[in-house]
Amino acid sequence: LKGRRVAIICDEQVAPLYLAELRAGLRACAAHIDEIILPVGEEQKSFSTLEKVLGILLEKNYSRDDCLVAFGGGVVGDITGFCASIMKRGCQFIQIPTTLLAQVDSAVGGKTAINTSAGKNLVGSFYQPRLVLSDTQVLQSLPARQIKAGYSEILKYALIGNVEFFVWLEENVVDLFAHKPDIMVQAIAVSCQMKADIVGSDEHEKGARALLNLGHSFAHALEGVMGYNGDLLHGEAVSVGLMMAFEYAGAYFGGKPSDCQRLRTHLQKIGMPCFADLPPQITANPDILLPYMLRDKKNTSNKITLILPRAIGDSFIEKNVDTATVKAFLATYAQEIPVQEKPVV
Repeated sequence: LKGRRVAIICDEQVAPLYLAELRAGLRACAAHIDEIILPVGEEQKSFSTLEKVLGILLEKNYSRDDCLVAFGGGVVGDITGFCASIMKRGCQFIQIPTTLLAQVDSAVGGKTAINTSAGKNLVGSFYQPRLVLSDTQVLQSLPARQIKAGYSEILKYALIGNVEFFVWLEENVVDLFAHKPDIMVQAIAVSCQMKADIVGSDEHEKGARALLNLGHSFAHALEGVMGYNGDLLHGEAVSVGLMMAFEYAGAYFGGKPSDCQRLRTHLQKIGMPCFADLPPQITANPDILLPYMLRDKKNTSNKITLILPRAIGDSFIEKNVDTATVKAFLATYAQEIPVQEKPVV
């Protein structure tokens, strides 16, 4: 960064906690530092926010040689990365993720996007950061709800291709939620390495990278119906989506019932939301999810593509899902019984 201008893009929650420290560190190398502070929330992943940030950068005449720093969670990271990818056809950017979800998933791999009324992440680009810097100490200021939301993405990696990691998570999840440093670091490191290995072989999601979307077709539809209003966090939607993917696979693709129950037990143990916890607008009419699933960006030739599990640690890409089976599955899914057991964390 020596001699370059740097624009830190942050949100109103992170800024009062850590922005002064980051600014002080950057002064040693950056020629000039600007700060763009955004409101908090998923609704900021929008055309209007994109236009606002780009307008500030262009008015200040930022160049391709300057650098943007995404300092926040997944929303800040996605907006910053997308801005970097299209501002003057591309400038440098650095990810400094401050949530568990961003540290294990959204900050790694180069996906950037905004949401629209048609669905989540339907407008975006593949654009890699120059650096991803994750400091686990900042996670101690996160509410427990945000830690749990991030954990759903950690769990995803185990479910798609690492049964040994799932066993480790079963044994160590309580310590992870207690912020035990070595446990937190190992969970993040394993997650990032798994994502890096997959992305390294398929950066633009022509094949294996789609596995990273296990449960996400259902999850993105849930978020779309909710309108990205913050009542349902992305990680919470992913947790519900993972369970739905296992149960759909069990109903139509021979998924193992014992693994489905094992996942449900694990999610109950940590108090993750289930389908029955969602608002009545969804539970009373699950068919409302189908239009969003039909617009999912993974779909090809007007066919729904789902990432489905054969078993824990063994997932596959199904590109020709019968829409009728999805509709039938959603119609019966509202009958799920709410969890009664008290979580341990």
